[in-house]
Amino acid sequence: MHNGIPFILILSCFIVYTLASKGNQQPVFLQCVDQCTDSQCPTTLPLSLRLLFWSCRENCQYNCMQAITDKAIEHADEVMQYYGKWPFYRWLGIQEPASVLFSIGNGLVHHHYYHVLKQRIPNNYYLKRAMLVYALLGMNAWVWSTVFHARDTSVTEKLDYFSAGLLILYSLYYALRRLLYIRNTPWLIALIFVTCYSMHVSYLSLIRFDYGYNMLASVVVGLIQLSLWVGWSIRQYTVETSRRSFAYMALISVVGVAIAMSLELLDFPPLGRILDAHSLWHLSTIPLMMLWYKFVLVDTQHEMKHHKSAVTTLPAPPKQ
Repeated sequence: MHNGIPFILILSCFIVYTLASKGNQQPVFLQCVDQCTDSQCPTTLPLSLRLLFWSCRENCQYNCMQAITDKAIEHADEVMQYYGKWPFYRWLGIQEPASVLFSIGNGLVHHHYYHVLKQRIPNNYYLKRAMLVYALLGMNAWVWSTVFHARDTSVTEKLDYFSAGLLILYSLYYALRRLLYIRNTPWLIALIFVTCYSMHVSYLSLIRFDYGYNMLASVVVGLIQLSLWVGWSIRQYTVETSRRSFAYMALISVVGVAIAMSLELLDFPPLGRILDAHSLWHLSTIPLMMLWYKFVLVDTQHEMKHHKSAVTTLPAPPKQ
Protein backbone atom coordinates (compact mmCIF):
# COMPACT_ATOMS: atom_id res chain seq x y z
CA MET A 1 0.00 0.00 0.00
CA HIS A 2 2.83 2.31 -0.08
CA ASN A 3 5.37 3.39 -2.63
CA GLY A 4 7.29 6.55 -3.39
CA ILE A 5 4.17 8.68 -3.58
CA PRO A 6 4.10 9.69 0.11
CA PHE A 7 7.85 10.36 -0.06
CA ILE A 8 7.53 12.66 -3.02
CA LEU A 9 4.44 14.26 -1.56
CA ILE A 10 6.34 15.36 1.48
CA LEU A 11 9.47 16.17 -0.48
CA SER A 12 7.48 18.48 -2.70
CA CYS A 13 5.98 20.06 0.40
CA PHE A 14 9.44 20.70 1.79
CA ILE A 15 10.75 22.50 -1.28
CA VAL A 16 10.69 25.55 0.90
CA TYR A 17 8.64 28.58 0.04
CA THR A 18 11.24 31.08 1.15
CA LEU A 19 10.11 34.54 2.13
CA ALA A 20 13.14 36.04 0.39
CA SER A 21 11.54 36.07 -3.07
CA LYS A 22 12.60 38.83 -5.44
CA GLY A 23 9.06 39.97 -6.16
CA ASN A 24 8.10 41.07 -2.67
CA GLN A 25 11.44 42.87 -2.27
CA GLN A 26 10.94 45.15 -5.26
CA PRO A 27 10.64 48.83 -4.27
CA VAL A 28 7.73 49.22 -6.69
CA PHE A 29 5.87 46.41 -4.91
CA LEU A 30 6.58 47.73 -1.43
CA GLN A 31 5.50 51.22 -2.44
CA CYS A 32 2.32 49.91 -4.06
CA VAL A 33 1.37 47.93 -0.96
CA ASP A 34 1.99 50.89 1.36
CA GLN A 35 -0.06 53.23 -0.81
CA CYS A 36 -2.90 50.71 -1.09
CA THR A 37 -2.91 50.08 2.65
CA ASP A 38 -2.94 53.79 3.46
CA SER A 39 -5.75 54.57 1.04
CA GLN A 40 -7.99 51.51 1.33
CA CYS A 41 -7.50 50.02 4.78
CA PRO A 42 -9.42 49.29 6.86
CA THR A 43 -12.25 48.18 4.63
CA THR A 44 -14.81 45.39 4.48
CA LEU A 45 -13.57 42.69 2.15
CA PRO A 46 -15.86 40.37 0.15
CA LEU A 47 -17.25 37.43 2.10
CA SER A 48 -15.13 34.91 0.14
CA LEU A 49 -11.96 36.65 1.33
CA ARG A 50 -13.14 37.03 4.90
CA LEU A 51 -14.01 33.34 5.09
CA LEU A 52 -10.39 32.52 4.28
CA PHE A 53 -9.08 35.15 6.69
CA TRP A 54 -7.62 37.57 4.17
CA SER A 55 -6.62 40.88 5.74
CA CYS A 56 -6.90 44.21 3.98
CA ARG A 57 -3.12 44.48 3.68
CA GLU A 58 -2.84 40.96 2.26
CA ASN A 59 -5.48 41.86 -0.29
CA CYS A 60 -3.38 44.90 -1.22
CA GLN A 61 -0.37 42.63 -1.64
CA TYR A 62 -2.35 40.39 -3.98
CA ASN A 63 -3.65 43.27 -6.10
CA CYS A 64 -0.21 44.89 -6.35
CA MET A 65 1.36 41.54 -7.27
CA GLN A 66 -1.13 41.03 -10.08
CA ALA A 67 -0.73 44.59 -11.38
CA ILE A 68 3.07 44.29 -11.48
CA THR A 69 2.83 40.87 -13.13
CA ASP A 70 0.49 42.29 -15.78
CA LYS A 71 3.12 44.89 -16.69
CA ALA A 72 5.93 42.31 -16.63
CA ILE A 73 4.08 40.11 -19.12
CA GLU A 74 3.15 43.10 -21.27
CA HIS A 75 6.79 44.15 -21.56
CA ALA A 76 8.16 40.57 -21.75
CA ASP A 77 9.97 41.01 -18.43
CA GLU A 78 10.66 38.33 -15.84
CA VAL A 79 7.67 37.05 -13.87
CA MET A 80 8.75 36.94 -10.25
CA GLN A 81 7.64 35.03 -7.19
CA TYR A 82 6.14 36.80 -4.20
CA TYR A 83 6.58 35.43 -0.69
CA GLY A 84 7.81 32.18 -2.22
CA LYS A 85 4.85 31.67 -4.54
CA TRP A 86 4.11 32.41 -8.17
CA PRO A 87 1.50 35.12 -8.83
CA PHE A 88 -1.49 32.81 -9.22
CA TYR A 89 -4.97 34.06 -9.95
CA ARG A 90 -6.98 33.36 -6.85
CA TRP A 91 -10.56 32.11 -6.98
CA LEU A 92 -13.03 32.88 -4.20
CA GLY A 93 -10.06 33.66 -2.00
CA ILE A 94 -8.28 30.37 -2.82
CA GLN A 95 -4.60 31.08 -3.48
CA GLU A 96 -3.77 28.10 -5.71
CA PRO A 97 -7.00 26.76 -7.25
CA ALA A 98 -5.33 24.12 -9.45
CA SER A 99 -3.32 22.60 -6.60
CA VAL A 100 -6.45 22.62 -4.46
CA LEU A 101 -8.44 20.81 -7.14
CA PHE A 102 -5.78 18.16 -7.71
CA SER A 103 -5.23 17.69 -3.97
CA ILE A 104 -8.94 16.97 -3.65
CA GLY A 105 -8.59 14.48 -6.50
CA ASN A 106 -5.81 12.65 -4.67
CA GLY A 107 -7.84 12.57 -1.49
CA LEU A 108 -10.79 11.09 -3.34
CA VAL A 109 -8.57 8.28 -4.65
CA HIS A 110 -7.69 7.33 -1.08
CA HIS A 111 -11.33 7.63 -0.05
CA HIS A 112 -12.49 5.38 -2.89
CA TYR A 113 -9.91 2.69 -2.26
CA TYR A 114 -10.50 2.78 1.48
CA HIS A 115 -13.95 1.38 0.80
CA VAL A 116 -12.66 -1.00 -1.89
CA LEU A 117 -10.04 -2.40 0.49
CA LYS A 118 -12.58 -2.69 3.27
CA GLN A 119 -14.85 -4.80 1.08
CA ARG A 120 -12.36 -6.89 -0.88
CA ILE A 121 -9.54 -7.63 1.56
CA PRO A 122 -10.27 -10.67 3.77
CA ASN A 123 -10.70 -9.84 7.44
CA ASN A 124 -8.06 -12.38 8.45
CA TYR A 125 -5.37 -10.85 6.23
CA TYR A 126 -2.81 -9.56 8.71
CA LEU A 127 -2.34 -6.20 6.97
CA LYS A 128 -5.97 -5.28 6.41
CA ARG A 129 -6.10 -2.86 9.32
CA ALA A 130 -2.74 -1.39 8.30
CA MET A 131 -4.05 -0.86 4.78
CA LEU A 132 -7.16 0.93 6.00
CA VAL A 133 -5.13 3.14 8.31
CA TYR A 134 -2.87 4.04 5.39
CA ALA A 135 -5.85 5.09 3.30
CA LEU A 136 -7.14 7.22 6.18
CA LEU A 137 -3.75 8.87 6.61
CA GLY A 138 -3.66 9.48 2.86
CA MET A 139 -7.01 11.23 3.03
CA ASN A 140 -5.79 13.28 5.98
CA ALA A 141 -2.59 14.32 4.19
CA TRP A 142 -4.42 15.47 1.08
CA VAL A 143 -7.07 17.30 3.10
CA TRP A 144 -4.36 19.42 4.67
CA SER A 145 -2.63 19.81 1.33
CA THR A 146 -5.93 21.20 0.05
CA VAL A 147 -6.24 23.57 3.00
CA PHE A 148 -2.62 24.72 2.69
CA HIS A 149 -2.90 25.49 -1.01
CA ALA A 150 -6.21 27.23 -0.41
CA ARG A 151 -4.71 29.52 2.21
CA ASP A 152 -1.05 29.53 3.12
CA THR A 153 -0.57 30.41 6.78
CA SER A 154 1.87 29.29 9.44
CA VAL A 155 -0.76 26.95 10.90
CA THR A 156 -1.87 25.39 7.60
CA GLU A 157 1.76 24.99 6.56
CA LYS A 158 2.60 22.98 9.67
CA LEU A 159 -0.53 20.86 9.42
CA ASP A 160 0.34 20.07 5.80
CA TYR A 161 3.94 19.17 6.61
CA PHE A 162 3.14 17.12 9.71
CA SER A 163 0.36 15.19 7.96
CA ALA A 164 2.65 14.39 5.04
CA GLY A 165 5.37 13.40 7.49
CA LEU A 166 3.02 11.02 9.26
CA LEU A 167 2.07 9.44 5.94
CA ILE A 168 5.65 8.86 4.85
CA LEU A 169 6.66 7.34 8.19
CA TYR A 170 3.62 5.09 8.21
CA SER A 171 4.46 4.04 4.65
CA LEU A 172 7.81 2.72 5.87
CA TYR A 173 6.04 0.94 8.73
CA TYR A 174 3.76 -0.76 6.23
CA ALA A 175 6.66 -1.68 3.93
CA LEU A 176 8.54 -3.39 6.74
CA ARG A 177 5.49 -5.35 7.83
CA ARG A 178 4.62 -6.38 4.29
CA LEU A 179 8.06 -7.28 3.00
CA LEU A 180 9.24 -8.97 6.21
CA TYR A 181 5.90 -10.62 6.99
CA ILE A 182 5.77 -9.15 10.48
CA ARG A 183 2.62 -10.43 12.19
CA ASN A 184 3.38 -11.10 15.83
CA THR A 185 4.91 -7.91 17.21
CA PRO A 186 3.70 -4.98 15.09
CA TRP A 187 3.09 -3.01 18.29
CA LEU A 188 6.83 -2.91 18.97
CA ILE A 189 7.59 -1.38 15.57
CA ALA A 190 4.61 0.94 15.96
CA LEU A 191 5.91 2.12 19.33
CA ILE A 192 9.30 2.97 17.82
CA PHE A 193 7.69 4.87 14.95
CA VAL A 194 5.26 6.74 17.20
CA THR A 195 8.14 7.78 19.45
CA CYS A 196 10.20 9.01 16.51
CA TYR A 197 7.28 10.94 15.03
CA SER A 198 6.38 12.50 18.38
CA MET A 199 9.96 13.66 18.92
CA HIS A 200 10.11 15.00 15.36
CA VAL A 201 6.92 17.05 15.69
CA SER A 202 7.81 18.22 19.20
CA TYR A 203 11.19 19.52 18.06
CA LEU A 204 9.72 21.37 15.09
CA SER A 205 6.81 22.76 17.11
CA LEU A 206 8.43 23.62 20.42
CA ILE A 207 12.07 24.33 19.64
CA ARG A 208 12.56 25.44 16.05
CA PHE A 209 10.88 24.76 12.73
CA ASP A 210 14.01 23.74 10.86
CA TYR A 211 13.18 23.27 7.18
CA GLY A 212 16.56 21.72 6.42
CA TYR A 213 16.28 19.11 9.15
CA ASN A 214 12.69 18.41 8.19
CA MET A 215 13.64 17.74 4.59
CA LEU A 216 16.64 15.63 5.56
CA ALA A 217 14.56 13.43 7.85
CA SER A 218 11.94 12.97 5.15
CA VAL A 219 14.48 12.18 2.44
CA VAL A 220 16.22 9.57 4.59
CA VAL A 221 12.98 7.76 5.44
CA GLY A 222 11.76 8.12 1.87
CA LEU A 223 14.91 6.69 0.34
CA ILE A 224 14.74 3.70 2.65
CA GLN A 225 11.20 2.82 1.63
CA LEU A 226 11.85 3.51 -2.05
CA SER A 227 14.88 1.23 -1.97
CA LEU A 228 12.83 -1.51 -0.34
CA TRP A 229 10.13 -1.44 -2.97
CA VAL A 230 12.41 -1.01 -5.96
CA GLY A 231 14.53 -3.90 -4.71
CA TRP A 232 11.44 -6.03 -4.21
CA SER A 233 10.15 -5.22 -7.69
CA ILE A 234 13.45 -6.08 -9.35
CA ARG A 235 13.66 -9.33 -7.40
CA GLN A 236 10.36 -10.48 -8.88
CA TYR A 237 11.94 -10.47 -12.35
CA THR A 238 15.34 -11.87 -11.40
CA VAL A 239 14.78 -14.42 -8.62
CA GLU A 240 11.09 -14.94 -7.93
CA THR A 241 8.60 -15.93 -10.60
CA SER A 242 5.12 -16.10 -9.12
CA ARG A 243 4.56 -12.33 -8.95
CA ARG A 244 5.88 -11.37 -12.37
CA SER A 245 2.41 -10.84 -13.78
CA PHE A 246 1.71 -7.90 -11.48
CA ALA A 247 4.99 -6.72 -9.92
CA TYR A 248 5.37 -4.26 -12.78
CA MET A 249 2.57 -2.20 -11.21
CA ALA A 250 4.74 -1.45 -8.21
CA LEU A 251 7.76 -0.68 -10.36
CA ILE A 252 5.83 1.63 -12.68
CA SER A 253 4.37 3.44 -9.69
CA VAL A 254 7.81 4.08 -8.22
CA VAL A 255 9.48 5.03 -11.51
CA GLY A 256 6.47 7.11 -12.51
CA VAL A 257 6.70 9.08 -9.30
CA ALA A 258 10.40 9.72 -9.89
CA ILE A 259 9.72 10.96 -13.41
CA ALA A 260 6.81 13.12 -12.29
CA MET A 261 9.02 14.59 -9.58
CA SER A 262 11.10 16.20 -12.32
CA LEU A 263 8.22 18.64 -12.72
CA GLU A 264 9.22 20.10 -9.36
CA LEU A 265 12.78 20.56 -10.58
CA LEU A 266 11.60 22.26 -13.79
CA ASP A 267 9.75 25.03 -11.97
CA PHE A 268 8.24 27.64 -14.27
CA PRO A 269 5.79 30.56 -14.05
CA PRO A 270 2.21 29.26 -14.00
CA LEU A 271 0.51 28.84 -17.35
CA GLY A 272 -2.32 31.35 -17.43
CA ARG A 273 -1.35 32.07 -13.82
CA ILE A 274 -3.14 28.84 -12.91
CA LEU A 275 -1.04 25.74 -13.71
CA ASP A 276 2.50 25.51 -12.41
CA ALA A 277 4.89 22.59 -11.98
CA HIS A 278 3.69 21.87 -8.46
CA SER A 279 0.03 21.64 -9.45
CA LEU A 280 0.89 19.39 -12.41
CA TRP A 281 2.82 17.19 -10.01
CA HIS A 282 -0.29 16.82 -7.87
CA LEU A 283 -2.25 15.94 -11.00
CA SER A 284 0.23 13.23 -11.99
CA THR A 285 0.02 11.44 -8.64
CA ILE A 286 -3.68 10.68 -9.08
CA PRO A 287 -3.27 7.87 -11.68
CA LEU A 288 -0.09 6.66 -9.97
CA MET A 289 -1.92 6.17 -6.69
CA MET A 290 -4.74 4.37 -8.46
CA LEU A 291 -2.20 1.99 -10.00
CA TRP A 292 -0.60 1.41 -6.62
CA TYR A 293 -3.86 0.50 -4.95
CA LYS A 294 -4.62 -1.91 -7.80
CA PHE A 295 -1.25 -3.52 -7.17
CA VAL A 296 -2.09 -3.84 -3.47
CA LEU A 297 -5.31 -5.66 -4.26
CA VAL A 298 -3.65 -8.12 -6.64
CA ASP A 299 -0.71 -8.62 -4.29
CA THR A 300 -3.04 -9.38 -1.39
CA GLN A 301 -4.96 -11.88 -3.47
CA HIS A 302 -1.70 -13.59 -4.42
CA GLU A 303 -0.47 -13.70 -0.83
CA MET A 304 -3.72 -15.18 0.44
CA LYS A 305 -3.58 -17.86 -2.26
CA HIS A 306 0.07 -18.87 -2.10
CA HIS A 307 1.26 -17.84 1.40
CA LYS A 308 -1.90 -18.02 3.46
CA SER A 309 -0.26 -19.38 6.59
CA ALA A 310 2.21 -16.50 6.61
CA VAL A 311 -0.25 -13.68 5.98
CA THR A 312 -3.30 -14.56 8.04
CA THR A 313 -3.83 -13.47 11.60
CA LEU A 314 -2.96 -15.97 14.26
CA PRO A 315 -5.92 -17.56 16.05
CA ALA A 316 -6.51 -16.57 19.63
CA PRO A 317 -4.99 -19.02 22.15
CA PRO A 318 -7.50 -21.38 23.80
CA LYS A 319 -8.74 -20.42 27.24
CA GLN A 320 -7.13 -22.32 30.07
